[in-house]
Amino acid sequence: MGLSAAAAVTGITRASAKDETDAMFRIGAIADAQYADKDDWPPRMYRRTPAKLAEGVATLNTAGIDFAVHLGDVIDGDEKSFDTVLPLISKLNCPMHFVLGNHEFAVPEEKKLLLPLRLGMPGRYYSFAHKGWLFVVLDGNDLSTYGWPAGSAEDLASRKIHAEKYPDAPTWDGGIGPAQLLWLEQTLTQADSKGEKVALLCHFPIAPENQHNLWNAGDVISQITPHASVKVWLNGHNHDGNYGVISGIHCLNLKGMLDTEQTSYAVLSFYADRIAVKGYGRQADMTLLLRP
Repeated sequence: MGLSAAAAVTGITRASAKDETDAMFRIGAIADAQYADKDDWPPRMYRRTPAKLAEGVATLNTAGIDFAVHLGDVIDGDEKSFDTVLPLISKLNCPMHFVLGNHEFAVPEEKKLLLPLRLGMPGRYYSFAHKGWLFVVLDGNDLSTYGWPAGSAEDLASRKIHAEKYPDAPTWDGGIGPAQLLWLEQTLTQADSKGEKVALLCHFPIAPENQHNLWNAGDVISQITPHASVKVWLNGHNHDGNYGVISGIHCLNLKGMLDTEQTSYAVLSFYADRIAVKGYGRQADMTLLLRP
Protein backbone atom coordinates (compact mmCIF):
# COMPACT_ATOMS: atom_id res chain seq x y z
CA MET A 1 0.00 0.00 0.00
CA GLY A 2 3.03 2.33 -0.04
CA LEU A 3 2.85 5.05 2.61
CA SER A 4 0.65 4.25 5.57
CA ALA A 5 -1.82 6.87 6.75
CA ALA A 6 0.25 7.42 9.87
CA ALA A 7 3.45 7.94 7.89
CA ALA A 8 1.84 10.10 5.26
CA VAL A 9 0.01 12.62 7.42
CA THR A 10 1.25 14.74 10.30
CA GLY A 11 -0.28 17.60 12.25
CA ILE A 12 0.65 21.08 11.19
CA THR A 13 2.70 23.05 13.65
CA ARG A 14 3.21 26.80 13.52
CA ALA A 15 5.16 27.44 10.33
CA SER A 16 8.43 29.32 10.49
CA ALA A 17 9.11 32.30 8.24
CA LYS A 18 11.47 30.09 6.21
CA ASP A 19 8.75 27.45 5.77
CA GLU A 20 6.39 30.13 4.51
CA THR A 21 8.85 31.38 1.88
CA ASP A 22 9.73 27.81 0.82
CA ALA A 23 6.22 27.12 -0.47
CA MET A 24 6.22 26.97 -4.27
CA PHE A 25 2.63 28.21 -4.42
CA ARG A 26 -0.72 28.11 -2.62
CA ILE A 27 -4.27 27.45 -3.70
CA GLY A 28 -7.67 27.84 -2.07
CA ALA A 29 -10.13 24.94 -1.97
CA ILE A 30 -13.86 24.89 -1.21
CA ALA A 31 -16.23 21.93 -1.36
CA ASP A 32 -20.03 21.87 -1.47
CA ALA A 33 -21.05 25.47 -0.90
CA GLN A 34 -24.37 24.21 -2.30
CA TYR A 35 -26.40 27.40 -2.09
CA ALA A 36 -30.17 27.43 -2.57
CA ASP A 37 -32.81 29.92 -1.54
CA LYS A 38 -34.73 27.45 0.59
CA ASP A 39 -35.28 26.63 4.23
CA ASP A 40 -32.70 24.67 6.19
CA TRP A 41 -32.92 20.90 6.02
CA PRO A 42 -30.67 19.94 8.96
CA PRO A 43 -27.77 19.67 8.78
CA ARG A 44 -27.98 21.64 5.53
CA MET A 45 -28.05 25.41 5.99
CA TYR A 46 -28.76 26.72 2.53
CA ARG A 47 -29.29 30.45 3.04
CA ARG A 48 -26.13 30.80 5.14
CA THR A 49 -23.89 29.95 2.20
CA PRO A 50 -23.58 33.47 0.73
CA ALA A 51 -22.20 34.87 3.99
CA LYS A 52 -19.77 31.95 4.29
CA LEU A 53 -18.65 32.38 0.70
CA ALA A 54 -18.14 36.12 1.13
CA GLU A 55 -16.04 35.53 4.26
CA GLY A 56 -14.08 32.76 2.57
CA VAL A 57 -13.33 34.90 -0.48
CA ALA A 58 -12.15 37.74 1.74
CA THR A 59 -9.81 35.38 3.61
CA LEU A 60 -8.48 33.76 0.45
CA ASN A 61 -7.76 37.19 -0.99
CA THR A 62 -5.26 37.75 1.83
CA ALA A 63 -3.76 34.22 1.76
CA GLY A 64 -1.41 34.67 -1.18
CA ILE A 65 -3.06 31.98 -3.32
CA ASP A 66 -2.41 31.62 -7.05
CA PHE A 67 -5.88 30.24 -7.78
CA ALA A 68 -8.81 28.52 -6.10
CA VAL A 69 -10.87 25.40 -6.83
CA HIS A 70 -14.46 24.59 -6.03
CA LEU A 71 -14.87 20.81 -5.83
CA GLY A 72 -18.48 20.58 -6.99
CA ASP A 73 -22.00 21.43 -5.83
CA VAL A 74 -21.65 25.19 -5.75
CA ILE A 75 -25.47 25.32 -5.94
CA ASP A 76 -28.30 22.98 -5.03
CA GLY A 77 -30.47 22.81 -8.11
CA ASP A 78 -32.18 26.10 -8.90
CA GLU A 79 -30.33 27.70 -11.80
CA LYS A 80 -31.07 31.15 -10.35
CA SER A 81 -28.74 30.27 -7.46
CA PHE A 82 -25.79 30.89 -9.79
CA ASP A 83 -26.82 34.55 -9.86
CA THR A 84 -26.15 34.74 -6.11
CA VAL A 85 -22.94 32.72 -5.72
CA LEU A 86 -20.99 33.54 -8.89
CA PRO A 87 -20.84 37.30 -8.22
CA LEU A 88 -19.46 36.53 -4.75
CA ILE A 89 -16.84 34.18 -6.18
CA SER A 90 -15.94 36.76 -8.84
CA LYS A 91 -14.55 38.95 -6.05
CA LEU A 92 -11.57 36.58 -5.75
CA ASN A 93 -8.40 38.32 -6.86
CA CYS A 94 -7.28 35.13 -8.66
CA PRO A 95 -8.91 32.54 -10.96
CA MET A 96 -11.47 30.00 -9.70
CA HIS A 97 -11.49 26.56 -11.34
CA PHE A 98 -14.73 24.60 -11.03
CA VAL A 99 -15.43 20.87 -10.77
CA LEU A 100 -18.92 19.63 -11.66
CA GLY A 101 -20.91 18.07 -8.82
CA ASN A 102 -24.19 16.20 -8.88
CA HIS A 103 -26.32 19.06 -7.56
CA GLU A 104 -25.38 21.39 -10.40
CA PHE A 105 -27.37 19.07 -12.67
CA ALA A 106 -30.68 19.63 -10.88
CA VAL A 107 -31.42 22.27 -13.53
CA PRO A 108 -33.80 22.06 -16.50
CA GLU A 109 -32.85 19.31 -18.96
CA GLU A 110 -31.99 21.79 -21.72
CA LYS A 111 -29.52 23.55 -19.40
CA LYS A 112 -27.40 20.52 -18.48
CA LEU A 113 -25.08 20.70 -21.46
CA LEU A 114 -24.51 24.41 -20.80
CA LEU A 115 -23.17 24.02 -17.25
CA PRO A 116 -19.45 24.14 -18.20
CA LEU A 117 -20.06 27.36 -20.11
CA ARG A 118 -22.01 28.82 -17.18
CA LEU A 119 -19.06 28.11 -14.88
CA GLY A 120 -16.35 29.24 -17.29
CA MET A 121 -14.99 25.70 -17.68
CA PRO A 122 -13.26 24.61 -20.92
CA GLY A 123 -15.15 21.31 -20.76
CA ARG A 124 -16.69 18.82 -18.37
CA TYR A 125 -13.16 17.53 -17.73
CA TYR A 126 -9.89 19.31 -18.43
CA SER A 127 -6.39 19.94 -17.10
CA PHE A 128 -4.12 22.90 -16.50
CA ALA A 129 -0.45 23.18 -15.52
CA HIS A 130 0.97 25.34 -12.75
CA LYS A 131 4.58 25.54 -11.55
CA GLY A 132 5.54 21.92 -12.14
CA TRP A 133 2.14 20.49 -11.20
CA LEU A 134 -0.67 19.34 -13.46
CA PHE A 135 -4.18 19.78 -12.09
CA VAL A 136 -6.55 17.29 -13.70
CA VAL A 137 -10.25 18.07 -13.30
CA LEU A 138 -12.45 15.00 -13.69
CA ASP A 139 -16.18 14.68 -14.36
CA GLY A 140 -17.61 12.07 -12.00
CA ASN A 141 -21.07 12.68 -13.47
CA ASP A 142 -19.96 11.24 -16.81
CA LEU A 143 -21.82 8.03 -15.95
CA SER A 144 -24.92 8.99 -13.99
CA THR A 145 -28.70 8.94 -13.93
CA TYR A 146 -28.90 12.76 -13.86
CA GLY A 147 -25.84 14.20 -15.65
CA TRP A 148 -27.15 14.17 -19.22
CA PRO A 149 -30.42 15.31 -20.80
CA ALA A 150 -33.13 12.69 -20.25
CA GLY A 151 -33.35 10.25 -23.13
CA SER A 152 -29.99 11.25 -24.65
CA ALA A 153 -27.56 8.55 -25.77
CA GLU A 154 -25.32 9.33 -22.78
CA ASP A 155 -28.24 9.12 -20.36
CA LEU A 156 -29.47 5.78 -21.73
CA ALA A 157 -25.96 4.30 -21.77
CA SER A 158 -25.32 5.43 -18.19
CA ARG A 159 -28.55 3.89 -16.94
CA LYS A 160 -27.75 0.62 -18.70
CA ILE A 161 -24.27 0.52 -17.12
CA HIS A 162 -25.72 1.26 -13.68
CA ALA A 163 -28.34 -1.48 -14.02
CA GLU A 164 -25.88 -4.08 -15.29
CA LYS A 165 -22.69 -3.31 -13.36
CA TYR A 166 -23.54 -1.15 -10.33
CA PRO A 167 -27.18 -1.85 -9.42
CA ASP A 168 -26.54 -1.30 -5.71
CA ALA A 169 -24.64 1.97 -6.14
CA PRO A 170 -26.54 5.09 -5.03
CA THR A 171 -27.94 7.14 -7.88
CA TRP A 172 -26.67 10.35 -6.27
CA ASP A 173 -23.17 9.15 -7.17
CA GLY A 174 -21.70 8.75 -10.63
CA GLY A 175 -18.79 7.31 -12.55
CA ILE A 176 -16.09 8.09 -15.10
CA GLY A 177 -16.83 6.81 -18.60
CA PRO A 178 -14.51 4.99 -21.05
CA ALA A 179 -13.62 8.00 -23.21
CA GLN A 180 -12.69 10.07 -20.16
CA LEU A 181 -10.66 7.19 -18.72
CA LEU A 182 -8.72 6.95 -21.99
CA TRP A 183 -8.08 10.71 -21.87
CA LEU A 184 -6.96 10.37 -18.25
CA GLU A 185 -4.53 7.58 -19.10
CA GLN A 186 -3.00 9.63 -21.90
CA THR A 187 -2.81 12.71 -19.68
CA LEU A 188 -1.07 10.86 -16.83
CA THR A 189 1.34 9.08 -19.17
CA GLN A 190 2.39 12.45 -20.56
CA ALA A 191 2.74 13.89 -17.05
CA ASP A 192 4.98 10.94 -16.08
CA SER A 193 7.23 11.57 -19.06
CA LYS A 194 7.48 15.30 -18.30
CA GLY A 195 8.24 14.77 -14.62
CA GLU A 196 5.15 16.67 -13.51
CA LYS A 197 3.35 16.12 -10.22
CA VAL A 198 -0.39 15.56 -10.57
CA ALA A 199 -3.35 16.55 -8.41
CA LEU A 200 -6.62 14.89 -9.45
CA LEU A 201 -9.73 16.94 -8.69
CA CYS A 202 -13.16 15.32 -8.69
CA HIS A 203 -16.44 15.86 -6.88
CA PHE A 204 -16.60 12.21 -5.84
CA PRO A 205 -14.23 10.24 -3.60
CA ILE A 206 -12.50 6.99 -4.49
CA ALA A 207 -11.24 5.97 -1.01
CA PRO A 208 -11.74 4.95 1.74
CA GLU A 209 -14.70 2.69 0.94
CA ASN A 210 -17.82 4.81 1.34
CA GLN A 211 -21.35 5.12 -0.03
CA HIS A 212 -20.34 8.39 -1.69
CA ASN A 213 -17.56 6.90 -3.85
CA LEU A 214 -17.54 6.78 -7.64
CA TRP A 215 -19.42 3.80 -9.05
CA ASN A 216 -16.20 2.61 -10.70
CA ALA A 217 -13.78 3.76 -8.00
CA GLY A 218 -11.92 0.44 -8.22
CA ASP A 219 -11.24 0.89 -11.93
CA VAL A 220 -10.07 4.47 -11.38
CA ILE A 221 -7.74 3.41 -8.56
CA SER A 222 -6.26 0.65 -10.73
CA GLN A 223 -5.63 3.19 -13.47
CA ILE A 224 -4.02 5.98 -11.45
CA THR A 225 -1.84 4.07 -8.97
CA PRO A 226 0.83 2.94 -11.50
CA HIS A 227 1.48 6.58 -12.47
CA ALA A 228 4.25 8.02 -10.28
CA SER A 229 3.12 11.51 -11.21
CA VAL A 230 -0.13 11.20 -9.22
CA LYS A 231 0.27 12.54 -5.68
CA VAL A 232 -3.19 13.52 -4.44
CA TRP A 233 -6.92 13.12 -5.14
CA LEU A 234 -9.04 16.04 -3.86
CA ASN A 235 -12.82 15.83 -3.68
CA GLY A 236 -16.00 16.88 -1.92
CA HIS A 237 -19.48 15.22 -2.04
CA ASN A 238 -19.26 13.55 1.39
CA HIS A 239 -19.96 16.63 3.51
CA ASP A 240 -18.51 14.97 6.62
CA GLY A 241 -15.11 14.77 4.96
CA ASN A 242 -12.79 11.77 4.83
CA TYR A 243 -9.18 10.76 4.29
CA GLY A 244 -7.28 7.71 3.09
CA VAL A 245 -4.08 6.67 1.31
CA ILE A 246 -3.99 4.34 -1.69
CA SER A 247 -0.47 3.25 -2.74
CA GLY A 248 0.91 6.53 -1.42
CA ILE A 249 -1.74 8.68 -3.14
CA HIS A 250 -3.51 10.94 -0.65
CA CYS A 251 -7.30 10.85 -1.01
CA LEU A 252 -8.55 13.96 0.76
CA ASN A 253 -12.29 14.63 0.99
CA LEU A 254 -12.72 18.22 2.17
CA LYS A 255 -15.61 18.89 4.51
CA GLY A 256 -18.62 20.60 2.98
CA MET A 257 -19.17 24.33 3.54
CA LEU A 258 -22.95 23.83 3.61
CA ASP A 259 -23.42 21.69 6.73
CA THR A 260 -22.04 23.91 9.46
CA GLU A 261 -22.82 27.11 11.33
CA GLN A 262 -19.10 27.95 11.06
CA THR A 263 -17.66 27.45 7.59
CA SER A 264 -15.29 25.05 5.88
CA TYR A 265 -12.56 25.62 3.30
CA ALA A 266 -8.79 25.39 3.08
CA VAL A 267 -5.56 26.85 1.79
CA LEU A 268 -3.16 24.25 0.38
CA SER A 269 0.53 25.17 0.30
CA PHE A 270 2.59 23.15 -2.19
CA TYR A 271 6.18 22.33 -1.27
CA ALA A 272 8.72 20.09 -3.00
CA ASP A 273 7.97 17.19 -0.65
CA ARG A 274 4.55 17.90 0.88
CA ILE A 275 1.24 19.71 0.76
CA ALA A 276 0.31 21.63 3.89
CA VAL A 277 -3.45 21.98 4.39
CA LYS A 278 -4.53 24.95 6.48
CA GLY A 279 -8.17 24.47 7.38
CA TYR A 280 -10.74 27.13 8.21
CA GLY A 281 -13.89 26.51 10.22
CA ARG A 282 -14.38 22.80 10.67
CA GLN A 283 -11.76 21.75 8.12
CA ALA A 284 -8.73 20.21 9.87
CA ASP A 285 -5.10 21.13 9.30
CA MET A 286 -2.99 18.36 7.74
CA THR A 287 0.41 17.80 6.15
CA LEU A 288 0.48 15.37 3.23
CA LEU A 289 3.93 13.95 2.54
CA LEU A 290 4.34 13.28 -1.19
CA ARG A 291 5.28 9.84 -2.47
CA PRO A 292 8.49 9.77 -4.56
